[in-house]
Amino acid sequence: KRVPLIVGIGASAGGFEAFGSILRALPQDTGMSFVFVQHLDPTHESKLTDLLQRSTKIPVKQIAHQMKLEPDIIYVIPPNSGVVVENRTFLLLPRKKTQPNLPIDTFFTSLARDQGNFAIGIVLSGTGHDGTMGLKQIKAEGGITFAQDEVSSKYFSMPQSASASGCVDFVMSPENIAHELARIATQFNSGKGGLQSEPQFSGTEEDLSRLYSLLRGVTNVDFSAYKPTTLKRRITRRMVLRKTPHLRAYLEYLQHHPNEIEELFQEILINVTGFFRDPAAFVALKRRVYPRLLKERAPNTSIRVWVPGCSTGEEVYSLAISLHEFLGRSAAGKTIQIFGTDISDHMVARARQGIYSTAAVADVSPDRLRRYFQRSDGGYQIAKFIRDMCVFAKQNVAEDPPFSKVDLISCRNLLIYFGPTLQRKVLPIFHYALRHGGFLMLGSSESIGSFSQLFTLLDKRSKIYIRNETYERAELDFKASHHAEETRERTAQKPSMERPNFPRSDLQKVADDLVMSRYTPPGIIINARMDVLHFRGKTGPYLEPAPGTASFNLTKIIRSELSMDLRTAFNQALRTNVPVRKEGIRIRYNGHFRDVNFEVVPMPRAPDGERLFLILFFDVFLGETGKEPKKGSAKPHAGERQMLRLREELTQTKESLQTIIEEQEATNEELRSANEEIQSTNEELQSTNEELETAKEELQSTNEELTTLNEELQNRNGELSQVNNDLNNLIASFAMPIVILGTDFTLRRFTPMAQKLFNLIPADVGRRITDINPNLQLPNLDKLAAEVIDSLNVKEVHATDNEGRTYSVRIRPYRTAENTIEGVVVVAVDTGDPWRDISDIAEMVSEPVLLLTSNLTVRKANERFYRDFHVTPTETEGRLIYDLGNQQWNIGSLRKALLSVLPKDGIVTDFRVEHEFPHLGKKTFFVNAKQLARNANYIVVTFKEHKTS
Repeated sequence: KRVPLIVGIGASAGGFEAFGSILRALPQDTGMSFVFVQHLDPTHESKLTDLLQRSTKIPVKQIAHQMKLEPDIIYVIPPNSGVVVENRTFLLLPRKKTQPNLPIDTFFTSLARDQGNFAIGIVLSGTGHDGTMGLKQIKAEGGITFAQDEVSSKYFSMPQSASASGCVDFVMSPENIAHELARIATQFNSGKGGLQSEPQFSGTEEDLSRLYSLLRGVTNVDFSAYKPTTLKRRITRRMVLRKTPHLRAYLEYLQHHPNEIEELFQEILINVTGFFRDPAAFVALKRRVYPRLLKERAPNTSIRVWVPGCSTGEEVYSLAISLHEFLGRSAAGKTIQIFGTDISDHMVARARQGIYSTAAVADVSPDRLRRYFQRSDGGYQIAKFIRDMCVFAKQNVAEDPPFSKVDLISCRNLLIYFGPTLQRKVLPIFHYALRHGGFLMLGSSESIGSFSQLFTLLDKRSKIYIRNETYERAELDFKASHHAEETRERTAQKPSMERPNFPRSDLQKVADDLVMSRYTPPGIIINARMDVLHFRGKTGPYLEPAPGTASFNLTKIIRSELSMDLRTAFNQALRTNVPVRKEGIRIRYNGHFRDVNFEVVPMPRAPDGERLFLILFFDVFLGETGKEPKKGSAKPHAGERQMLRLREELTQTKESLQTIIEEQEATNEELRSANEEIQSTNEELQSTNEELETAKEELQSTNEELTTLNEELQNRNGELSQVNNDLNNLIASFAMPIVILGTDFTLRRFTPMAQKLFNLIPADVGRRITDINPNLQLPNLDKLAAEVIDSLNVKEVHATDNEGRTYSVRIRPYRTAENTIEGVVVVAVDTGDPWRDISDIAEMVSEPVLLLTSNLTVRKANERFYRDFHVTPTETEGRLIYDLGNQQWNIGSLRKALLSVLPKDGIVTDFRVEHEFPHLGKKTFFVNAKQLARNANYIVVTFKEHKTS
């Protein structure tokens, strides 16, 4: 079975011109099918099919519902519709007004799903980001992707978005894209019959093993246990891109281009993910998993989730958002740890940033965008409180030790790339990592296989399993990671204290370090915010962390007896920048009392300008017991009484200060409340800003469609200009009077020959024909035109101009391409001089002959007429027949007979006329009259004298 490649081409503003360049440079017989998807105005009928057909000899068709794809055809999306492909058949989708219009992503995604490695995606000039997500899907399925380069792009936003996503194989000009398509078609083509259903993997198992060794040497990952079909498809794709005909040639290419190994490694990993993939799975988590996770859970126990194969982190953040939504207000009191791991350093680094393009968050609801995302340059960044829940690290799930006591493992669409051996190794690792009653969620195409004793199915639709308790311990074989090996090497090489190994010149330094570690007072280093940065010595007797959320702020971890004095001393040192010392502060430690002195010493500023302080603690010796004297053991003397009084005053002072502190804390609480209100207002403003951003995106989408429409109209205007020029030249070349009238009988266009006949000038365009006095005697032209418009029949009449020339005037309807009548076309055909048609015959006959017009005016007469009736041409031509001579022809019955010749197509035969003619005397003539055959507007009259015998 042979199947052609399908090339999806997405474009917006400026893309029509780029696609035209591709078509002009593309061979006609590539065997490929081309689908052109452009942002079109939904209310305007597209002329793309006609416009593209002028750029190529390849047939161009507009897509119809359930139309089958055929090779060497160009298909164009219709306006106001989306299009997808299933089983090589087009399906049209209604355009959804409530969602962003992303027709290119929609088609590319369906193309990747339907054609796999036979899909080719191209993003041309345009604004926005449509097409980026679709190209990712095409590349994930093994297809080939292109983007137009910046130099040739009229608008670079769409190609730039695609290129920045890392899913584009070639960034080229349209002409080079065409050449590369032709090369790919040639490489895939297996003969005249078309393209093979699978590109051939030309390589031996030995060559494949060499390739795996190269990958393992560079990436420390063994791909030999992955599914061979997937690997071969990926390798073949790289071979096509690198123009290597077989695997051995590709191995040689790898030897000379080490960077290609990393490219192949990244491609094999298939880093394709998205936010909230399969929404039904997240609904199942909220209904069936999260409630069980929280049931009978100890208050201080953290919720732990592991996402192996996390790629760029969308799955990790989706789980964090989903869990936060489920917990609601109680999320603040929970410790949530979501671990995302991947084998690629590059993917882990991108996941940590949490920055995603606008295209990547296209499927995220507006409410989630507002709550859990922040606008960033060129896209969105995950909110900090969500990022704080997530930890990303590099990990090979099959070789590195797993996390432990995990509540939920989400491993979706990772096992499908593993071979059976690797799957049997990984599933026991997941069982080991989960706590008792933990959950495992797999992808829709994955299962636990033969490990039913380890897991029980909880939700069939979402592939959620619950961990079983088992007495059989799975064999877990973890290889030491490269980092761990380096650590052990450094540890092995590090000299121990028991067996010193240092030069004698360092004796002084070693001795100083030993003395300082034993005799210097303990202390801590803090910054201006009283955050502890470093501990020196044993500071346990002076610190006592308070219950609750862990903190390194000194006010939270110092003993209560030292808190007030330490705060006072620190503020003084901060203000004066000189050391401050406090003495004789009694604390209780391990059931004993001890007096403590401390000193706050300002330190030199850090390289970044931050102020630092060193706090040193000194114990004061109280005696051998170190205990407070018991009451009543002995009567205190005056000094002791003075001591007790001072202590009471000190206690009162402390209580007073404590009250001040509490008031200060209350004030701080009010400030925090005000700050929360400010934050709430800020969130509302941010929400409003995001709504404006959404409106901006909608306007941008509309602007793209209008730009595309404008570009199409510009092309149409160019065509119309050309057609208008052709029409003007055609009309100018007509040696015939032609006038085009509208339905209101206004002049629309006329030929140069019509200017003289109808007495027109260029400024008369737009005037009614009835307002113009033409040289043609046709007074009822408007009525004739109205009859033609009403009846749709062609009318033909005869008319004479002021010089006596006759014309056959034909009036026909003016029809548009939509078969509507919008006026008439008037054509006047010069019928020539009617006397010329009969002059030779008239001079040859022995009878007088007259040529009369329709109103019985004499146009011409033959010489016999002038001679027989003794008249001249001046006395005859241009005069009515019944005015000739002494009106001998003014006979009512004769006039009536002659006037009936033209309208009734009649004939006058042997009409007898007796009259006393001047110079002739009394004569009798038989008059014969008939319509001129070649000019129906004239009458030929002959006179035959009756002679008596």
